[in-house]
Amino acid sequence: MILMKKNVRNLTMSALFLALGLVLPIFTGQIPQIGSMLLPMHIPVFLCGLICGGPWGALVGLILPLLRSVLFGMPPLFPTAIAMCFELMTYGFVAGFLYSGSRWQCVIALYRSMIASMVAGRLVWGVAQIVLLGLSGSAFTLQALYGGRAAQCHPRHRPAAAADPRHHGRFKSHRACTLQADKSCI
Repeated sequence: MILMKKNVRNLTMSALFLALGLVLPIFTGQIPQIGSMLLPMHIPVFLCGLICGGPWGALVGLILPLLRSVLFGMPPLFPTAIAMCFELMTYGFVAGFLYSGSRWQCVIALYRSMIASMVAGRLVWGVAQIVLLGLSGSAFTLQALYGGRAAQCHPRHRPAAAADPRHHGRFKSHRACTLQADKSCI
């Protein structure tokens, strides 16, 4: 009986995090200064993995980008949403698995699990992009991996072509972009 209550609780919380992941990008997208740099779909996936556990976080991470792409058209289904499925699934699973398996569930364990899940998710996203773009005949370079989201922390260091999914890694030069000068930055 207790296990069934826990499963119902986790299912309900996961549905809540899924709904939050669908709605949250709408609110942040209304503010151009932060909407292009903040990727809020990741936040509910991390929270679901930490609160409900790794398998539930992985499930929400797998469903969220596909559902958001089908309902709202963003992110584009190929290759962005499919690659994000693998990335978010990794975020949710690794964060939940490492945090629940830590000896003490304290702030340090939280930071360790978050950092490890971010690194693992980025690596999985890069592999997914290489495979997906390789299947479509496009190239995916390490510059595109760096420019994809890792460099978005600072607007001056974001190459516009690397952040634009239409280029698929076929750009030759890095040109700095700012939020005001270039609206193609993601």
